Amino acid sequence: MELRKTMGTIAIVDYGVGNSGSIRNMFTRLGIEAQITSDPAAIRQADRLILPGVGAFDNAMRNLGSRGLIDVLTELVMVKQRPVLGICLGMQIMTRSSEEGSLPGLNWIGARTRRFCFAQDKSPLRVPHMGWSVAVPRKIIPLWNGMEDCSRFYFVHSYYVSCDQESDVATTTDYGGDFTSAFAHANLYGVQFHPEKSHRFGMALLKNFAELA
Repeated sequence: MELRKTMGTIAIVDYGVGNSGSIRNMFTRLGIEAQITSDPAAIRQADRLILPGVGAFDNAMRNLGSRGLIDVLTELVMVKQRPVLGICLGMQIMTRSSEEGSLPGLNWIGARTRRFCFAQDKSPLRVPHMGWSVAVPRKIIPLWNGMEDCSRFYFVHSYYVSCDQESDVATTTDYGGDFTSAFAHANLYGVQFHPEKSHRFGMALLKNFAELA
């Protein structure tokens, strides 16, 4: 398949904790070019950024720091307003902190990452939340262009993002009560689910991100 250019280049930031290859493969299926890189120079040249993530919060922050990427990414995202999509753990590290660890997050959005907590003797729900669930839109955002209201995505997570401002909540998902499954604030986007594992719904979301104006 011949890869086509988007309205700009996409950098999938490699910091040692993500499904980077799976995300790039999804873009390849869409015919969209995206590169996996930890090179600050290459990241600076990108017009859109993706922060993947699978694993632990503190390890992710340490890896970003050891690769010299925190200041680079913060400048691009918060000063130059480059669109960024955080996926699963990548969404969580965009918050100021997590109940999973002790290190500060990137603090790009007013939010904190919390752990699911259910009384095991009273609830059939288990942690992690794993499997297919519906993401219910709470406001209109470009990532949802042309998508169904009952779009289903694949989740694997024990922690979720709690936004300070209700206006930042883009979608919610019910798991023992509604939690934020996607947020959107200016150029910041985060999704708790894995679009790279979510078939046509995930493909549609990544296509929309690649085509952001």
